[in-house]
Amino acid sequence: MGFQDAIITGLAPDGGLLLPERIPDVSARLSDWQGLGFVELACELMGCFIDDIPDTDLRALVSDAYASFDHPDIAPIVKVGELQILELFHGPTLAFKDIALQFLGQLFDYTLQQRGGRLSIIAATSGDTGSAAIAGVAGKANIDIAVMFPQGRVSRLQQLQMTTVAAGNVHCLAVAGSFDDCQSLMKQSFADLALKERYHLGAVNSVNWARVLAQIVYYAYAALRADEGNGVNISVPTGNFGNIFAGFVAKKMGLPINRLILGTNDNDILSVFFNTGDYRRGQVHHTISPSMDIQVASNFERYLYYALGESGAAVQRFMQAFADDGQASFPVEQIASGPITAVAIDTPTTLATIKQVHAQTGYVLDPHTAVGVAAAKQFGYGDPTVCIATAHPAKFPESVAPIVGDSHAHHPRLDRLANLPERYTELPATPDALLGFIEASFTQ
Repeated sequence: MGFQDAIITGLAPDGGLLLPERIPDVSARLSDWQGLGFVELACELMGCFIDDIPDTDLRALVSDAYASFDHPDIAPIVKVGELQILELFHGPTLAFKDIALQFLGQLFDYTLQQRGGRLSIIAATSGDTGSAAIAGVAGKANIDIAVMFPQGRVSRLQQLQMTTVAAGNVHCLAVAGSFDDCQSLMKQSFADLALKERYHLGAVNSVNWARVLAQIVYYAYAALRADEGNGVNISVPTGNFGNIFAGFVAKKMGLPINRLILGTNDNDILSVFFNTGDYRRGQVHHTISPSMDIQVASNFERYLYYALGESGAAVQRFMQAFADDGQASFPVEQIASGPITAVAIDTPTTLATIKQVHAQTGYVLDPHTAVGVAAAKQFGYGDPTVCIATAHPAKFPESVAPIVGDSHAHHPRLDRLANLPERYTELPATPDALLGFIEASFTQ
């Protein structure tokens, strides 16, 4: 299907994930891209994948998407000791999800204006996707959005960023369960093709290819700026595998990336896989880095497609075994030859990293970014190493303030949320409950 069809569809009709037919090799264009700003690079790179939006329209969409960011570089790189930190938290909700979801909101609006019709978005969030998605589409005339979050398992500020939005097209659902429950409910609703068609269901989670595409841009931006001639390593805190998968694609495109360092928290299904070849479902642990409190990583299937020789059938067999038995295996030798190195970082190490980096450099990490920094330290630096900073530390004052002081745990945009009224619906973690909400709240 064409690019705009893929974006509106979200999840493929058979319940699988969409991928481009080919990954373009851009290695011959890197010297031309070297000095480009973020917006210009985004237009060049995304244009390699987009076949049905004129260049002038794409440039306008990208420019509008990042106009609300509070730093002129959009994604500045800051030197912190031996590391370079790629700050992705300068958007409206102070999290890296803004990079993709501000663009996706513009894409949805553009496509609906071109084609007419409505879109009803079902989203699951472990913390940051929900508020970023809401910020991308709040108030848009032809879009409704319902965001499911695990009740009591996101930070207080993450919840307020969602539930205090007053726009009539925004619905927040506090689900009695884990993020994996929310994600499962979302996928089940998309698997019901009649329901999907009747209510024009769309996806903003990283199952939507545009999310991954927009994230590839900042890997290219970081690699081109940090490379000293021999390539860079990039350390990524990840739970749902979407962020690091974008880096995986960037490397396949020919960007100067050597290693991708994957850091998980105590929810270590991904680090176990990359070290043993065993993909095994575990109990979800509630941690100080809640956006990574995930056991079933939806974008992992996209990685498997390439790891299994670009065979959809092989992916299906692997995922069916995982669904049936709660685990599936892969030859660890093949994983070891790939670009991803993984480690699990526990809570004491995460807190110690925040404390150490602040004491040595004065820089304040949020708990998710601290996972990535700790992972990079475990593997040593060697080549220039860029750590992805996924959120502003003020989003997690409960963890940050006791270590570095209360003054570092505030941001004016967040402080304003404290006294605003909240609006959300409590929902059991059952398909029938979600179906009832859809039927009562969305337009056919």
